[in-house]
Amino acid sequence: MASERVTLTVVDPDGEREVALSSPNRVVWPDLGITKAELAEYVQLVSTPFLNANGNRAVSLERFRDGIEAAGKPRKEGFFSKNPPKGTPDFVDAEMMTYNSGRQHPQIVLNRTSAIVWAVQMNTIVFHPWASLATDPDNPVELRIDLDPQPGTDFADAVTAAHTLREVLREAGLDAFAKTSGNRGLHIFAPIEPTHEFLDVRHAVIAAGRELERRMPEQVTMNWWKEERGERIFVDFNQANRDRTMAGAYSPRALPGATVSTPVLWEELDGLDPTVFTVRSIPQRLAEIGDPWADMQASPGRIDTLLEWWERDKENGLGELSFPPEFPKMPGEPPRVQPSKKVAGNWDAEGNPIDD
Repeated sequence: MASERVTLTVVDPDGEREVALSSPNRVVWPDLGITKAELAEYVQLVSTPFLNANGNRAVSLERFRDGIEAAGKPRKEGFFSKNPPKGTPDFVDAEMMTYNSGRQHPQIVLNRTSAIVWAVQMNTIVFHPWASLATDPDNPVELRIDLDPQPGTDFADAVTAAHTLREVLREAGLDAFAKTSGNRGLHIFAPIEPTHEFLDVRHAVIAAGRELERRMPEQVTMNWWKEERGERIFVDFNQANRDRTMAGAYSPRALPGATVSTPVLWEELDGLDPTVFTVRSIPQRLAEIGDPWADMQASPGRIDTLLEWWERDKENGLGELSFPPEFPKMPGEPPRVQPSKKVAGNWDAEGNPIDD
């Protein structure tokens, strides 16, 4: 039996387009009864700020064919789409991207409302944009820092760290902007001129994180290995790597409650409950206060000072940190082994395993 199908008329800057939506009554978030059709309506209502933050960027689509599971039940697994699938309409753009392995392929770029609705038709819930523009993919236009609460800490602890991080970035000549992750953490972005490639920006993030850790050693950690983090906020510096992404501004999350990763004003953070930002509440919020990130890219800064801090720390014995496991071994990287399992005699000074 053929599934139900409707045709939506979507308004783009260059005119109206018709976008097919199959199974519009399929429930995506069972706890709230939010359907695929309601999600398609949401992305149309928020398309202007969504595209302001995520347009003209390679984006990975996190797709869930059957929606998410209800609260208290095992989480349904989604999958990621990067390159345009067969049959992708011509109003969905793509750009050739190079990945850490050196491999290249075209990746989806969302530049108009109809393209976002098409992504919903493809059962996308979470949108993960790159930190660089598709027109200059090697050089990020924003420095991103993920403040990730560890067991024993919560969103309020991330807020405390965020305020100090804002001061650190201001001292480095950067303006910081905040958004909820849509889960327990906070994402801090600073717009930057696209003059440095990803590894440099990663080093700038590490320099900022180390300075934050020095000021808040009991509350913040840069330790990559979970066994060393303790009850502190983890500064996830590896989110600054090429092809590592986080949920974009105004992207829903595949979590009970239909929460949304939401840009916020700094004065909103203290006492904020991030679960109030949902697919159903964000359109009204935008109507009332507008988009806190509307002018974020108006005056980008430079990472020169942070890179000076990085070099200073290197001279003081603080060098490279661990990369994610899918990355090639990087120069100066410490051993990729859990500290509690490391046997010193099995590794050389460069962090490479010694063969027997």
